[in-house]
Amino acid sequence: MMVDKNAIFGGSIPENYDRYLGPCFFEPFANDLLARLDPKLLHDVLEIACGTGIVTRRLRDHLSPDARLVATDLNPAMLALAQEKFDPKENVTWGEADAGALAFGDDSFDAVVCQFGVMFFPDKVTALREARRVLRPGGVFLFNTWDSFEQNPVARTAHETIASFFDRDPPSFYQTPFGFYDADLIRQLLHQAGFAQIEISTVRLACRSRSAAEFAIGLVRGNPVAGAIEERGGNVDRVTQAVEKEIGREFGVAPVETTMQALICRAVR
Repeated sequence: MMVDKNAIFGGSIPENYDRYLGPCFFEPFANDLLARLDPKLLHDVLEIACGTGIVTRRLRDHLSPDARLVATDLNPAMLALAQEKFDPKENVTWGEADAGALAFGDDSFDAVVCQFGVMFFPDKVTALREARRVLRPGGVFLFNTWDSFEQNPVARTAHETIASFFDRDPPSFYQTPFGFYDADLIRQLLHQAGFAQIEISTVRLACRSRSAAEFAIGLVRGNPVAGAIEERGGNVDRVTQAVEKEIGREFGVAPVETTMQALICRAVR
């Protein structure tokens, strides 16, 4: 499957992503996902697009010790950082995996979990079909996806501030994670993939960072937008400073306090 360049998280991105965005964006929604899974019903669980292991860590602590947990991602640098959060003796199997071509047999898992990864799948129906294929009958596919810029003001501010540095062809990274929020479309794609009992809900949570400076580092250097800025001749430090200034003006300098919103999707094979 062709890989969306916006889905490539390498170099220093994983560390900045985990350190500066993890506590603000991803840990609160990881807790939300875990609250929707009954560990007593789960013996084999697959996580796709596991990133730096934020959900993985919670899954391993949530599941029974003898439950099998397989954590996969397309990016080796993200996987490497995720593995640092675990003792080698812990029951986690790691692997690089394309969500559109999973190297697992049919009917292998009781649940497939994906936090903020589906937006990056170039062929979403194929990836959804793969998730269904590896699930056992009655198995659950649980994932979340960001709502629109209007419902995620920090992301909107970052996107607009970055774009303001370019007269033409501004970096478009943020349109990918924050551009897949049509619940009717998501439901339609899940139906196409063969899922039943589809539930989609909207969840708004508090979004907090220790400072605008730290948040700006994550928002610019914690994803592929930094590379896109450099490709266009931009100065990443200047852009980061501008994002810091705007965040501080809109949401506070230290701490930063706002809200974020996502769609939580649950489908059953």
